[in-house]
Amino acid sequence: MSEGGREQRDQRGAGPTRQPHPESLMMSYGYDPHRSEGALKSPIFQTSTFVFKTAEEGKAFFEVAYGLREKGPSEALGLIYSRLNNPDLEILEDRLTLWDQAEACAVFESGMAAIATTLLELLSPGDLLLHSEPLYGGTEYLLGHILPRFGIQHVGFRADGGVGALREALARVAPLGRLGAIFVETPANPTNALVDIAACRALADAQASPGATVPVIVDNTFLGPLWQHPLQHGADLVIYSATKFLGGHSDLIAGACLGSRALVERVRTLRTFLGTMAGPWTGWLLMRSLETLKLRMTCQMKNARHVADFLADHPKVQRLYYLGHLREGDPQWAIYRQQCLAPGSVIAFEVVGGEAEAFRLLNALKLVKLAVSLGGTESLAEHPATMTHADVSAEQQRALGIEPALVRLSVGVEHPDDLIADLAQALAVV
Repeated sequence: MSEGGREQRDQRGAGPTRQPHPESLMMSYGYDPHRSEGALKSPIFQTSTFVFKTAEEGKAFFEVAYGLREKGPSEALGLIYSRLNNPDLEILEDRLTLWDQAEACAVFESGMAAIATTLLELLSPGDLLLHSEPLYGGTEYLLGHILPRFGIQHVGFRADGGVGALREALARVAPLGRLGAIFVETPANPTNALVDIAACRALADAQASPGATVPVIVDNTFLGPLWQHPLQHGADLVIYSATKFLGGHSDLIAGACLGSRALVERVRTLRTFLGTMAGPWTGWLLMRSLETLKLRMTCQMKNARHVADFLADHPKVQRLYYLGHLREGDPQWAIYRQQCLAPGSVIAFEVVGGEAEAFRLLNALKLVKLAVSLGGTESLAEHPATMTHADVSAEQQRALGIEPALVRLSVGVEHPDDLIADLAQALAVV
């Protein structure tokens, strides 16, 4: 943690003074301008290495960095080398903890780097990973093609299958080996299906043994740190593709892992030796983006409500996947009310027809851009079956609700009337 972060946290915790909200702290938390020539914003520390004041200081820094001894009560990891730590990343990581009320954070050069580094640290050969389905295509590939090379197998359960699906999957896991971790993506990509995080926590605790806990890891990319807080519902770690809402301008690639200090330190240590950390430019750009995170995500969420209402009433839309339209009596309603603060801004919908009709819609869009990714200021649309989830077999796609007619839409900050007009003219072509 940066010196500025320590000072700021001490100030927040001292006395009965009122604590500012995270959106207020995004402007300055963890940074002291007087340490950087009075610069209002943190400079970009574009350096590979840092100069020690003395050889003794260098020795002490390395002792802590390599775990040769425990840190002292007020000791922090000194600046050594930007693969280990960098001021821009330290300030960024301090700020990212605020929304989720996490003890610690580690930032990565991509969301997949965050997921891969975390799973490689927490799982061992012979372990089994229980996970929700569908998942982001890159995560699916990691679980299905990469982790098995290290002796780590996986068993999935439908994200919208409720506790019954969890228990059925656990029954399949039991004869195969030790349950090493539970990984869920909620809402699921691209169907917006919700997984009950508290139920995952209860299941993980029931499978734990003395000295062998079962961590619960939640990919919270779709709702971001504003609209869902997995750590408060029992998750051990929360992961983000920071490329999406946290970055929010479609101009960077990054990832983040947050949770308890003990677990994040383990992940951070492996990050050091895999070299999956983010660079100072990425850290600086993310700090810029965090200042407007609440403004952007609130605008996107409100726009998505208007767009979803339009799509729900359109005769050429046969099915809509949108959390804001869940109603009492729906099996997903109770989970939504329990763990989500808002429906977010990602919508999926099926047009009447199949792939050809979906392609006609996508090719006719003008304001909405045909591109993968989500959470940016601009609205984006894509075809999951042939793009983000192309590696999933057609049979598995159908089983998970990824139909050829499905379109995923990430709603941006444009005027909602213009977005609706663009969708209307594109649907006219279907």
